[in-house]
Amino acid sequence: MINDNKMTASELRGTWGLGTVFSLRMLGMFMVLPVMTTYGMTLPDATSTLVGVAIGIYGLTQAFFQIPFGLISDRIGRKFMIVGGLILFSLGSLLAAFSQSIWGIIIGRALQGSGAIASSIMALLSDLTREQHRTKAMACIGVSFGISFAIAMILGPMITHAFGLHFLFGIIAFLSLLGIVITLTVVPSTDRHVLNRESGMVKSSITKVLNNRRLLKLNFGIMCLHMLLMLTFVALPSALERAGLPAVNHWILYLVTMLISFAAVLPIILYAEMKRRIRSVLILCVTVLLIAEVILWSSNKHLWSIISGVQCFFVVFNVMEALLPSLISKEAPAGYKGTAMGVYATSQFIGVAIGGCLGGWLFDMKGTSAVFAACALVAFIWLIVSTTMREPSYVSSLRILLSRRVLEDSDLLNRIKAQAGVTEVLLVKEEQSAYIKVDTKKTNRRQLEELIHLGKS
Repeated sequence: MINDNKMTASELRGTWGLGTVFSLRMLGMFMVLPVMTTYGMTLPDATSTLVGVAIGIYGLTQAFFQIPFGLISDRIGRKFMIVGGLILFSLGSLLAAFSQSIWGIIIGRALQGSGAIASSIMALLSDLTREQHRTKAMACIGVSFGISFAIAMILGPMITHAFGLHFLFGIIAFLSLLGIVITLTVVPSTDRHVLNRESGMVKSSITKVLNNRRLLKLNFGIMCLHMLLMLTFVALPSALERAGLPAVNHWILYLVTMLISFAAVLPIILYAEMKRRIRSVLILCVTVLLIAEVILWSSNKHLWSIISGVQCFFVVFNVMEALLPSLISKEAPAGYKGTAMGVYATSQFIGVAIGGCLGGWLFDMKGTSAVFAACALVAFIWLIVSTTMREPSYVSSLRILLSRRVLEDSDLLNRIKAQAGVTEVLLVKEEQSAYIKVDTKKTNRRQLEELIHLGKS
């Protein structure tokens, strides 16, 4: 007898296995970030512009392949796509590891990005977990993103200083190969490919998501956030060195600022959610981002000014990485969350591509000051857009499976809509599913399931 309140051993293996694969992939992606502008400039043919391209081209190929890979995985299998994506990522890493010029690094980074597996991981996680545990499983993936980013900021500089940039890419290749082993040996296999609109993409839904103004503003926000991340890291290592902090010690700064950031994130997120003040917190965060970039812009070789700007940036970055997906979940129409998250991820990587390439070009033309000035301008534009946002509805997205008998109930839709806290309902008979947006403080999943089955009991 399966206990519905606890995850099964298979669900736990799937959650932790896929979470580990996702973490290893993100670790490999982010470890390069704090060292490319410092150590990449030592490569033959390297210029600041080309180093920026090497940073940003990963996002370009990720953005291009993100949605197609997610759709293809529905047809040829999730594990196949995940393993294939990790093979591409490892091949790109090995190419970069053995390259003797910046051009090889650029091609390797492009190949790394072409293995876009995030949507396939989310889809497989949906196949492996029951509805009542899916939110917890997805949350584990989200948490792994923040942890991977923090670890990468510390390990990247340490490994590169000790062994060099080529060795770092070798380590990244090893991590991706380890991800393949975990996918094949730890993550359970399943023949069940459930089209779950809460985590998977639906091709016919893309247009509706792109036409949703509230989602567009959030997509613009994540694009700006990752533009700022790439722009900042194009200029930051050089600014730190000119202010007297050698590259060998950069990891210490990242360690301290990350620890403080993580301590600050949870209270801010809890306040935003529990007090239902997400809009206010978001505007405040974008304002702090603008202040951080202005501080970096005006620091003029003053180390403590740079440190204070970096600290403000990391606190807000980690808060926004948790806040923006939550807003996407709240704002996406019933049955469109998976597609909305796919477009959101694509927007994120477009920001990576623009930020890296633009940052490298500006750094080449005008130096660190111009890059930080561009950051301040991006943050200012984002602040203007964020002030036009409305407070979101504080609702959760639920998917409830329906029996054929229940689907015959002609009054089912009206009965669900009449329930307290329900704002939207989408019945999809082909999937035998009801997608519901509901305020869980007023009506929870169990009450909805009882209500749905009441008519045909």
